[in-house]
Amino acid sequence: MAKKKKHGPPHEEEAGEAWLLPYSDLMTLLLALFLCLFCMSKVDGGKAQAMGAAFGKAFGIGMGGGGLLPGLGLMTYPQAGNGSGDGTGDGADDGNRAYLAENETLEHLKETMDSYIVTNHLKDELRTTLTEEGLMIRIKETALFPSGSAELVNESQMIVPVVAGLLAAIPERVIISGHTDNVPIATAQYPSNWELSSARAMTFMKALFAANSTLNPARFSAIGYSEYRPVAPNDTEEGRRRNRRVEIMIARSFKMAEGTLVAKQ
Repeated sequence: MAKKKKHGPPHEEEAGEAWLLPYSDLMTLLLALFLCLFCMSKVDGGKAQAMGAAFGKAFGIGMGGGGLLPGLGLMTYPQAGNGSGDGTGDGADDGNRAYLAENETLEHLKETMDSYIVTNHLKDELRTTLTEEGLMIRIKETALFPSGSAELVNESQMIVPVVAGLLAAIPERVIISGHTDNVPIATAQYPSNWELSSARAMTFMKALFAANSTLNPARFSAIGYSEYRPVAPNDTEEGRRRNRRVEIMIARSFKMAEGTLVAKQ
């Protein structure tokens, strides 16, 4: 009869080593998380420098190459609700800083544009206004278009590249609107003031893209308001002249509500 083989004592796995695998996985995930948070808190310096260079180049067009805003790069703002990054702040504080930083940027752009207007004797053609909605650049019809037309005049080259360079340095949304007086128009190309105002807004927006290739079209929209948003009475020639215009609204990304920042949609 064959003898049964004797087996040694059952093998026991080494105790105390099984935790190493899940522990190493956990450490890897935590490292990846902190790296992501660190990267999100930093400004992409390379992109900022590239956009700043494009902005300076745009502002050098037709102005002696000196540039209107020397040294200005792509504007960035603190991230609302993410804390200060040093463990000492909170979302409300960061939100306030973002609002104030954006407001300071818009004020600086307004001052810069106003300076250009004065230097180039364009006070009768352009005007800037800063409101809670954003920075408005208002351009009269005579600086851009012939009467009853949406074709840009040559003199518009004193305005279009400057505005394009200004917009290339900021991340905000831009709404371009065309406006007319209440005098009816009825041509084959423009059956009403709706078509004329819309065509002018679209023409100006396309001219901005042609003047500065770094502009992101996703930030822009164009709309025609016809005669229905006048800034002056239409019962005088001066009033009608003021109403024939193109407006560029640089819309705020943040607003302050009861002392706390709210990101605008």
